[in-house]
Amino acid sequence: MASLFKKKTVDDIIKDQTRELRGTQRQITRDRTALERQEKQMEAEIKKMAKSGNKEACKILAKQLVQLRKQKNRTYAVSSKVTSMSTQTKVMNSQMKMAGAMSTTAKTMQAVNKKMDPQKTLKTMQDFQKENMKMGMTEDMINDTLDEIFDESEDEEESQSIVNQVLDEIGIEITGKMGRAPAAGKSLPGATAAKSSTISDDEIERQLRALGVD
Repeated sequence: MASLFKKKTVDDIIKDQTRELRGTQRQITRDRTALERQEKQMEAEIKKMAKSGNKEACKILAKQLVQLRKQKNRTYAVSSKVTSMSTQTKVMNSQMKMAGAMSTTAKTMQAVNKKMDPQKTLKTMQDFQKENMKMGMTEDMINDTLDEIFDESEDEEESQSIVNQVLDEIGIEITGKMGRAPAAGKSLPGATAAKSSTISDDEIERQLRALGVD
């Protein structure tokens, strides 16, 4: 019972109109089909009267045939009009829905604009930009400090590598022997051996003569 007193919406009205227009279109098609059958029957009757030589009957039937064909052509015009009305109804419905959507969007935008404070929004953006710059500066300072630490570590490693190379060249192993390395100015046990192992000038001259070098 409640549905009987329910107020129809625009969509309901348009659906009813569309249903009626479709029914009208089907009825027009049926009428045109009936007129086409009558047209064929009348043409056959005219031919029959013509063969029998009844000219008066042919004239009457011919006039009726002309009227029938006019009526059939009018069904095409009416059908076209009904189709146009159905299309216009659908277009109007679409436009109404579009207008409703635009109205809802406008109300939403108005509500958002009322709640939005331009000054507050601007201040928030400025604060964000300021804090972002601070974060960038802090990151740069941390990176610079880390770079300095790693650079110093690399310099120390390079210096130690050079020291190790020099010690290797003079025959001193860095591992476990630096503590026993003799101090400068003191005699080394190996010094006597090094001195005794030095080749004398006489020995050098003797080897040169043996090689045929004067």
